Amino acid sequence: MGPQEIVIAAITVAFFLIRWLNQTDIPKIKNLPEIPGVPIFGNLLQLGDEHARKAREWVKQYGDVFQVRLGNRRIVFANSFSSVKYFWINNQSSLISRPTLHTFHTVVSSSQGFTIGTSPWDESCKRRRKAAATALNRPAVQSYMPILDLESTVSIKELLDDSKGGSVDIDPNPYFQRFALNTSLTLNYGIRIDGNIEDKLLKEITYVEREISNFRSTSNNWQDYIPLLRIWPSRNQKAKEFRERRDAYLSHLLDMLKERIAKGTDKPCITGNILKDPEAKLNEAEIKSICLTMVSAGLDTVPGNLIMGIAYLSSPHGQEIQKRAYDEIMKVYPNGDAWERCLVEEKVPYITALVKEVLRFWTVIPICLPRVSTKDIPWKNAVIPAGTTFFMNAYAADYDEEHFKDPFTFNPDRYMDVPDGAGTPHYAYGAGSRMCVGSHLANRELYTAFLRLISAFEIVPAKDRADDPILDCLECNATKTSLTLDPKQFKVGFRVRDQAKLDSWIKGSEERTADL
Repeated sequence: MGPQEIVIAAITVAFFLIRWLNQTDIPKIKNLPEIPGVPIFGNLLQLGDEHARKAREWVKQYGDVFQVRLGNRRIVFANSFSSVKYFWINNQSSLISRPTLHTFHTVVSSSQGFTIGTSPWDESCKRRRKAAATALNRPAVQSYMPILDLESTVSIKELLDDSKGGSVDIDPNPYFQRFALNTSLTLNYGIRIDGNIEDKLLKEITYVEREISNFRSTSNNWQDYIPLLRIWPSRNQKAKEFRERRDAYLSHLLDMLKERIAKGTDKPCITGNILKDPEAKLNEAEIKSICLTMVSAGLDTVPGNLIMGIAYLSSPHGQEIQKRAYDEIMKVYPNGDAWERCLVEEKVPYITALVKEVLRFWTVIPICLPRVSTKDIPWKNAVIPAGTTFFMNAYAADYDEEHFKDPFTFNPDRYMDVPDGAGTPHYAYGAGSRMCVGSHLANRELYTAFLRLISAFEIVPAKDRADDPILDCLECNATKTSLTLDPKQFKVGFRVRDQAKLDSWIKGSEERTADL
C-alpha cells in the first residue's frame, strides 16, 4: 500500500470512528428545538460546570423544552414550572424509570446495589419504594417525632455551648449534617452516632456521601456520556475507593443491628422490622438498597436547606423575617409551649411558609436525578420517543418568572394562605411518580428545626464580614458539579433569646428522650 492509500485509509477510519463516537442513543427528535453542539462532546463544553444556570439562559432563545447532546446521550431538558408539571406529573406513568450511568451504577454501586431513587423501574424497585413509602408516610412520620425531639435538642444544645452564649460565631454545617444523618440512622437501624460533631464515623459518612453525590451528578462525569473516556482508569479508581469506604460503614451498621436483634437489645426501626418479619418480601439486596437510600437521602436535602436557611436568616432581610416568624410563633403559642407542641402539630402558618420558601429558593438539587421515558410522550408538534432521558431543571422551574412573582426575592409570604393540596409548591423534592418518598419526614424535620431555632435564638451576622454566607443558590455551592448543594463555609451568631426558657426546654426534651 502506497502513501496515498495509507492516508486515504487513515482518513476513512477516522471518519467512521468520529461518526461512531458521534452517534446518540436516541436519534434527533423532530420538531423539538436542539442546542447546536460539537462532534463527540455535543453540548458538554457549553454547559460547563453549571448545567442548571446555562440551560435556564437558553430558554430565552430556544424555549422552555429543548434537546441537547451529552456525548452519545440525547437529553430533553424541561426548564419551566409548567413544562415540568406536564412531563413529571401529567405524564408521570410514562416517565417512571431511571437511566443507568456508567460511574454511579456500574462502578460505585456494584457492591451495595442502587438506591431506590436511582433504580430503573422494575418489580424490585416497586417493592422497595412501597416499603419505604409505608415507613415514611404521614402517620409513620408522626411516630418518629421523638427522634426529631432528641436530634434537634442535641444540635441546639451544642450550638448553645459552642457559641458560649452567643459570644463566638459558629459554622452551622456540621451540626445539621449530624441532625439529618442521626435522624436517618435511628429510623433505619435504631442506631445513632452518640458523639460530638468531631466524631470519626460521623465525619466519614458525611464526607463519603458527599463525594458519592458527585458521582451521581449530571455534570461531573463525562465518562457517563463519552465511552472512550472510560479507558482512563483514574476516575474509576476514585469511584471504587469511595465505594469501598461506603461499604465499610454500611456493613458495620447493618452488622450492629443484626447483633442487637440476636441479643434482643435492638430498638424499633425500618430495617429491623423487615429483618424480623417472616413474611417480608424483600431479599438481602433489596434490604441493602433501603439502607443505602436512608443514609444517602438523609444528607441530600435537609442539611443544605437548614444550613442555607440559617444563612439567610442572618442577613439584614433575614432579620425582618426572623422577627415576623418569632411574632407568629408567639401569637399561636403565647404560653411559650411551641417547643413541645411542634412535635404533635404544625400550627404556625408562617413557619410552614418559611420552610416552603427555603425549599424553593435554595433548590438544593438544581438538576434532579434523570428520568427515562417508558412510552412516547407528545410535546407540541413533537413526539418524544420511549427510552429518552429527561432532565428536570428544578432550579429554572423554581425560579420561573412566569410562575413566581420576583423569584429571586426570598419571600415566605408567597406561600401564605395557600391551602394544602393546592398543587406542587416547588420542585425541591422532584415531582410525580418518583418524587422523594421522604418528603413528609423532611418537611417535619425542617419545620421542627426552624421553629425551635427561632424560638431559642436570634440568628445574627458574624462579627467578621469575611465569614458572611453567599446567598445566591448556585454561587453558595462549594462544589458546582455536585448533584446536591454543598454549602460553602460561613459563620453566624446565635444569641439566646431567653436562657431560662431554653434551659427548661432542653431539660424537658432530654427527659422525654432519655430512652432513645
